Amino acid sequence: MDGRSPNYAAFWPRYLREHARPRTRGLHYVGTGLALALLAAAIFLGDWRFVPAAVVSGYLFAWVAHAAVERNRPATFTHPWWSLISDFRMFGLWITGRLKPHLDEAARE
Repeated sequence: MDGRSPNYAAFWPRYLREHARPRTRGLHYVGTGLALALLAAAIFLGDWRFVPAAVVSGYLFAWVAHAAVERNRPATFTHPWWSLISDFRMFGLWITGRLKPHLDEAARE
C-alpha cells in the first residue's frame, strides 16, 4: 500500500484495516480520551499548558500502538487531517457501540 488515498471515503476503510487489532484501537482510545480530558482541563482551568500535553498524549499512545502492536506506519504521516478526523470518528463510534459494522465492512473490502 502506498499510503495515499484519493479521498476520505477510500481512506476510512483503509484506516480501519490499519487498526485491525483490538489492542491497537484500545491504545488509541486511551490516547484520544486522555487528549480530550486534557483539552477540557485547558478550557475549564484556563491553563493552556494542557494543550501540548493533549497533543503529545494523543499521538504517543497511537504511535506506540502502531509500532508495538499493529506493526505498521501511522496514517498521520500520509494524511494528517484525515487521520485526526478518523481517530475521533473511531473513538466516537466505539464509545457509542457503533464501530463493529464499520470494522466488518472494512475487513471485507
